[in-house]
Amino acid sequence: MQQKRILLTALFSALIIVGAYIRIPLPPVPITLQTLFVLLAGFLGGSKLALASTAIYLLLGMVGLPVFTSGGGLGILLGPTGGFLFGLLPAALLAGIAGNLKEKSERPKRYLLLCILGGLAATLVVYLVGVPFLKYTRSLSWQTALKVGMLPFLIGDLLKVAAATHLAKTFHERTEQFMA
Repeated sequence: MQQKRILLTALFSALIIVGAYIRIPLPPVPITLQTLFVLLAGFLGGSKLALASTAIYLLLGMVGLPVFTSGGGLGILLGPTGGFLFGLLPAALLAGIAGNLKEKSERPKRYLLLCILGGLAATLVVYLVGVPFLKYTRSLSWQTALKVGMLPFLIGDLLKVAAATHLAKTFHERTEQFMA
């Protein structure tokens, strides 16, 4: 069981890295798929797995491995996109709560609702950490920070929540069988 959890943690860390490279470059914050995989890690593996996967991703980038959209190193974590990266940790926790509750929920519709609500809360927390960080690192007004750090991403992030929920619904039985 422990080996399977380690394998899933490594898999989701790798998926988050891949998600960083699937991007649409918008200055100063690109559109990526990192949050999709953070949400999926939480929905399928719970909060411990999602937090571990996300923390490994951030640590790899912090030590200089080029796992972030624009490379690696502490400078990126302290730059304009750093807040969005740091926001992935509490987002993983919130998405993981939905994953933790799935075991207590016998009804699939309730699990879907948990994923949607957990995904929306996780997305909101990424904005709550990322936008102020962007504002202060770039000396922007709140209006400009919201305009460049949140507004262009709202529709895409809602689609990521929907996609992660759908994928979680599709794969959660297989994940449970794998973990057994």
